[in-house]
Amino acid sequence: METDEQAIRALIAAWLRATREGDVETVLGLMTPDVVFLVPGQTAMQGRAAFEQGLRGMLATHAIDSSSEIDEVCVSGDMAYCRTRLSVTVTSKHGATPVQRTGHTLSILRKGADGKWQLARDANLLGAPG
Repeated sequence: METDEQAIRALIAAWLRATREGDVETVLGLMTPDVVFLVPGQTAMQGRAAFEQGLRGMLATHAIDSSSEIDEVCVSGDMAYCRTRLSVTVTSKHGATPVQRTGHTLSILRKGADGKWQLARDANLLGAPG
């Protein structure tokens, strides 16, 4: 039987894989409907629909590849947090120079009544690589 920590690690791997493959529906299923994303210098992105709109728009003209190194997973009941180091490369389908961002993330996850973990809150500190 998979532990909660293993399930969270699998969720992160599934997110990265689905994003790389342009599988928006899978990514959406990995988050709560009321998800909130915090990104430096921008207003909070609230809700699954807002994320979907942004991701579909980005994938229409770009490919996204990312890797994540999980530094910490802490589970308490039906809530958990995960701290990672994330590297994202966004490549234009029109040949422009790829853009890379790296940094730390802090994610809060909730376990639903179905026993599955979903991303509920996410804060990232991605910036240009140093």
